[in-house]
Amino acid sequence: MRDDEPQRPSQPTHVCVMGLGFVGLPLAIHFWRSGLCVTGIDTDRDKLDRLRQGKSYLCDVADADIARMRSSGRFACTEDAGAAAAADAILVCVPTPLREDGEPDLRFILQACASLQPHVRPGQLVVLESSTFPGTTDEWVVPILEATGMKADVDFYVAYSPERMDPGSHVQLARIPKLVGGVGPASLRKAVALYAQAFTTVVPVSSARVAEMAKLLENTQRFLNISLMNELAMVCHRAGIDVWEVIRAAATKPYGFSVYLPGPGAGGHCIPVDPVYLEWFAAQQGLPLRAVRWAREVNARMPRYVAERAWAAANKDMPRVLLCGVTYKRDVNDTRESAALRVMEELLRMGAKVAYTDPYVPHVAVAGRRFESVALTEDEVQAHDIVVILTDHACIDYRWLADQSRLVLDTRGVYQGADHPRVVRL
Repeated sequence: MRDDEPQRPSQPTHVCVMGLGFVGLPLAIHFWRSGLCVTGIDTDRDKLDRLRQGKSYLCDVADADIARMRSSGRFACTEDAGAAAAADAILVCVPTPLREDGEPDLRFILQACASLQPHVRPGQLVVLESSTFPGTTDEWVVPILEATGMKADVDFYVAYSPERMDPGSHVQLARIPKLVGGVGPASLRKAVALYAQAFTTVVPVSSARVAEMAKLLENTQRFLNISLMNELAMVCHRAGIDVWEVIRAAATKPYGFSVYLPGPGAGGHCIPVDPVYLEWFAAQQGLPLRAVRWAREVNARMPRYVAERAWAAANKDMPRVLLCGVTYKRDVNDTRESAALRVMEELLRMGAKVAYTDPYVPHVAVAGRRFESVALTEDEVQAHDIVVILTDHACIDYRWLADQSRLVLDTRGVYQGADHPRVVRL
């Protein structure tokens, strides 16, 4: 190797994951499966206790996976941020919600970095994986870590690599291309060397800002398309046209059309939140994102629209409504930003008598009241005037449900292409 060539960075063997939630825990397991030692850090003692017992708290992570990782000798979990000092790389996977005023909330990122700062050592790599607006890594994370007196990209390394988790899906994490942007060339090389150990394809980009913006673009594009389909569903219903058949028909075009489906509204920790981060960032540049504003208005309108459709279909005062599924998507136990809970709140406000069933969520709190999931039995179904399918969990027998129900409002298209006399589609 010539003296002027950059040295190939050594491969990390010990990774610390800060934040063991829906993103951090699967990522920790993935690096462990790739042969690395993993330390998990979280402030939630209940999560740590379950992990130490070999138990999972995520529906798409099996207890057996936790038990194997725990007994391997290559995994430990703790509340102590000081444990990060022993790792070669630290991955920050904390929530990035919205403040009460609707603006981006970097509180958890800032708290995580502040707790790490005394323990960052020379040669260490710190990677932010949380979804956020461009400039967060350069302008917020780096200054906190440089308070040690060390220089980023010289003494230690900093990068941004957006998480691309798809909870409830069966896509192998290793096969999802991993975007990586560094705060400098040395940081980029370090981050690429890390992720190359666990991901089939690593995609380096020119800066952390590019990677941050790419993440917001991915989810904003999806949000806009879902909102378009939801507004189209309203138009089609008013015109007496089956929106599901329209989508199937359009999908026969072999180019230029991508399938997105309507529903009760976009939910989850990313899809309805990331566009707000992008809209806020655009406003800082003096450019309003009118498309995002429109999409947010449509998304906010959908739960009320679904509640009104259910009320009208039941065709009686104070109908008894059974909601099927309250998570934001199928086959997960995550209710963050779930449109189903907003539908439930609207129905309660209108005066309906509401119950819900969800195999993944034993209880929820809505409108100041606690609700327990009811068993999906023949008697329970027939005791309600209408069943509203809000989340299409795979474990539900939807044919049986339609046969037992007085009426079903299908907001997820589970009956599309299979007419049933008791089913009304969105």
